[in-house]
Amino acid sequence: MPAAGSPNTRSSASSAPPYPLHIVLYQPEIPPNTGNIGRSCVALGAKLWIVGPTGFSLDSKQIRRSGLDYWDDLAWELVDDWDQLIERLPSQRLWLLTKFGNRAHCDVDFQMGDALVFGRESTGFPDWLHAQHVERQVFIPMPGPVRCLNLSTAAGIVMYEAARQIGMLHNVLPPTLSRSTNTELEA
Repeated sequence: MPAAGSPNTRSSASSAPPYPLHIVLYQPEIPPNTGNIGRSCVALGAKLWIVGPTGFSLDSKQIRRSGLDYWDDLAWELVDDWDQLIERLPSQRLWLLTKFGNRAHCDVDFQMGDALVFGRESTGFPDWLHAQHVERQVFIPMPGPVRCLNLSTAAGIVMYEAARQIGMLHNVLPPTLSRSTNTELEA
């Protein structure tokens, strides 16, 4: 496991391919959420950025359990703080997902390489971060009486909408049809 601030060897800045999406978790607190989001990143070929400090150890069994065996396939990077993220992140188009957003996630025109930023499970984003990105705050419409969605659920909703918009989901076979052994088709 990389030390805090060092990149995962699979995604060092000099050799990393361009990623269709960047998913940023700002000081995550719950290991299973991070693991689930990491698995979604692998499914989409997105890069996961974790802004420290985290509320858990990154070698936590809970992360690996929720990320299943996909964690080794995940392109991810841990950065010490927001300033280090901004220095290393190739995208300048950041979208903060927050219940205080000024437009719905489905009303945003996502582009290849965008960064979707999710706040802490307990407190969201600090005021200074909201102030820096006033025009880039997005919410998920929730007509029911809940205050918020689980972080990994919210991330999945927005990640797949962004992937749909930028054309990542066109001509993709279901997992059972894309395997080299198609016993279901032969039956």
